[in-house]
Amino acid sequence: MTNLPNCLKASQDDILRLLAAKAHLGAQNADTRMSPYIYKRRSDGVNIINVGKTWEKIVMAARILVAIENPADIAIISSRPFGQRASHKFAVHTGAQAIAGRFTPGTFTNYITRSFKEPRVIIVCDPQADHQPIMEASYVNIPVIAFCNTDSPMNHVDVAIPINNSNKHAMGLGIWLLAREILRMRGTIKRSEEWNVMVDMFFYRDPEEAEKEALEAAEKEAASKWEATKDTAEWDAPAEAQAAPGQWEGAEWGAEAPAADWAADTNQPTAGWDA
Repeated sequence: MTNLPNCLKASQDDILRLLAAKAHLGAQNADTRMSPYIYKRRSDGVNIINVGKTWEKIVMAARILVAIENPADIAIISSRPFGQRASHKFAVHTGAQAIAGRFTPGTFTNYITRSFKEPRVIIVCDPQADHQPIMEASYVNIPVIAFCNTDSPMNHVDVAIPINNSNKHAMGLGIWLLAREILRMRGTIKRSEEWNVMVDMFFYRDPEEAEKEALEAAEKEAASKWEATKDTAEWDAPAEAQAAPGQWEGAEWGAEAPAADWAADTNQPTAGWDA
């Protein structure tokens, strides 16, 4: 990172974020065109990505994207689930358009299709999974910025950002850093201040895990409400429903209740039915 000015150099927190997200852990295989970004090879065969090169390419990609006047001319594409949530968040904060999920063939080449788009530059999260948009972009001369692992194919890729694109945390962090750098270069946020958008918002969340967390939160809320009402509720029976003192004293559980003396009631007549 010696070629970058001091204002564009990565801070220690950014490097620690990349290491904590395992963005430096590449694949066991390596493409020859990705060899400049590999720091070394571990004993277990995993290639280690140079995070300094990762940051340099993020800054380079941000400088390219800032030069585009209309942010809507930028398209970020992710067919894999790990990058779909981050792609939508990137589009929301930078004004780009996101193409998440299955890519419709002919989106860049066939103007008859409903999903036809003419972006000036595209960002792909995985060159291997997103080979269709890369191929179509090469037909119409659209520059391609790609997040590449050590074994990713580099055909028709103009700017490669070396990162572990098979990890949901590394993928989300890479797109978060790119979005933050774009906003910094635009002047939307200051470099001296921390971006108020948390990186967790860019991470992929499994729908089953999210549903489980929502269920646990609902159970905790119900339990807290139960405890609150338990302390304030009156569990004693009303006074009129209670037995008179000494009424059942000495009585056995199997014994019947004493018969009522209806004649003792002054409101009822004591004469027979013939009277």
